[in-house]
Amino acid sequence: MPSFTVFKGQESGIPKQSTTTKPDQLNGDSVFIRVTASGVCGTEQKSADMVLGHEGVGIVEEVGPACHSLKRGDRVGWGYETDSCGHCIECLQGAETFCPDRALYGVSNLDQGSFATHAVWRESFLYPIPEGLSDLDAAPLQCGGATTFNALQGIKATDTVGIMGVGGLGHLAIQFAAKMGCRVVVLSGSDRKKAEALQLGAHEFIATKDAKKLEVSAPINRLLVTAAVPPDWGLILPIMAPRSAIYPLSVSSDNLEFPYMGLIMQGIAVQGSIIAPRHLHRQMLEFAALHQIKPIIETFPLTGKGIQEAMDKLDRGQVTYRAVLVPK
Repeated sequence: MPSFTVFKGQESGIPKQSTTTKPDQLNGDSVFIRVTASGVCGTEQKSADMVLGHEGVGIVEEVGPACHSLKRGDRVGWGYETDSCGHCIECLQGAETFCPDRALYGVSNLDQGSFATHAVWRESFLYPIPEGLSDLDAAPLQCGGATTFNALQGIKATDTVGIMGVGGLGHLAIQFAAKMGCRVVVLSGSDRKKAEALQLGAHEFIATKDAKKLEVSAPINRLLVTAAVPPDWGLILPIMAPRSAIYPLSVSSDNLEFPYMGLIMQGIAVQGSIIAPRHLHRQMLEFAALHQIKPIIETFPLTGKGIQEAMDKLDRGQVTYRAVLVPK
């Protein structure tokens, strides 16, 4: 039975090395992958007894009897969702991320992840990595890229897109929105990241700290909130366009509170959003390769010590902008 090294969370928050064993023969459309890079996401559950990592990229080493498209040597990636029922109305409509039987990171397949030497996943939930994207660049796109690309669906090139926060998600959202042809307005607490935001494709940059009123050249049609700390919504709603939408993308267990009348009078929607379904995930990778949208990364060795260093630095908010683990 093939065994491979994995790194699990534990109550102390310090990753521990372990071993996962899978059957000798691959069944169905299962694919055996050698991990070549893994992103480190802010949603890693480092205190849980489970294998960590869900931004994986690797090389196909073996395919099951029901595989149709992948072969040995192909480069593939995987993200937050690794399976669904395939039969419910959500799956049939291409929205399998809302399948009641979806297999999500942290809930299912706790014995494997991308903080590992290998993994076994269904071919149906693996994504070919296009030429033009390295493994290191592709890894953070499997979650961070899929999340921001999904939240930008349906916009027009004539729209103004606001990006709140220039971090692991925000710096990708700026690039995607700019390459889609939109006017991009970045809102951040200070001017510290202004130069980087403009270089990434932003057209305007607004520092919000101590501001009494915000001004933009055009009202914002869609606002992606990637900052960890929620803003003063009384400042934000006046610069939103009528019938615009706000997408909170950062993860929090706190309540989300808005001025009631500000939403009603302008018809502003607050839209929940999760990672992209498979067809959009694949489109995201192709779009990123075509337009050379790449994360700004720091690399760490895919070892217990390297994982700990990357996660500690991420917790302190000192990673610029995505951490990527690389096997030694």
